[in-house]
This record gives sequence, C-alpha cells and structure tokens, in this order.
Amino acid sequence: MLFVLGTLGVIAFIVGALLLVGRFYPGTSAELVHWEPTRSPEVEAQNEIDDVRQMLEAQNEMRRRRGAREMTAADLDAAVAEDQQVRLRGQGPFEAK
Repeated sequence: MLFVLGTLGVIAFIVGALLLVGRFYPGTSAELVHWEPTRSPEVEAQNEIDDVRQMLEAQNEMRRRRGAREMTAADLDAAVAEDQQVRLRGQGPFEAK
C-alpha cells in the first residue's frame, strides 16, 4: 500500500511540476522544447503539387489500360469543384441524415 501511495505521489509531483513550468514559462511551448518545423511551407506546397501530379499520372495509366480517355488537370479540378458543390448541398454519400 505504501508503494502505491508513493508512486501516486511521485506522479502527482511530476504532473504538478509540468503544469507549473507550462504556466510560468515566458516563451511558447515550441520554444521550450526547441521545436522547429522540419520543412518549410514552400517545400510542403511543392510536395503537395508533386503528389497530385503523380496520382494523376497513375490514374491516367490505369485509364489507358482500360481504353478510357486520359484525365487532364483541368478535368481533375472540375471534378473536385463538382464534388465540393455536392457536399455543400448535402447530397450524395455524405448527406446528413
């Protein structure tokens, strides 16, 4: 029983110390742990562009195999816009019931 109370006391002390440090530390929590993003927003944006291009190429390869016409970036943008409109109207598979 004494061991359990001691363990709970140590845990309570650690949690209390962390709360006090978090409350009274003058900077942000990111500064406290010296956190910095691993990639810049520009690199993230370029990665997203590359991902979309690769997915479009893979989709077009599958469309060529079955004899369908290839999808262009404009076709993809139009399909995305249409899906967003359907979702905003509350119709389709994601309709609120």
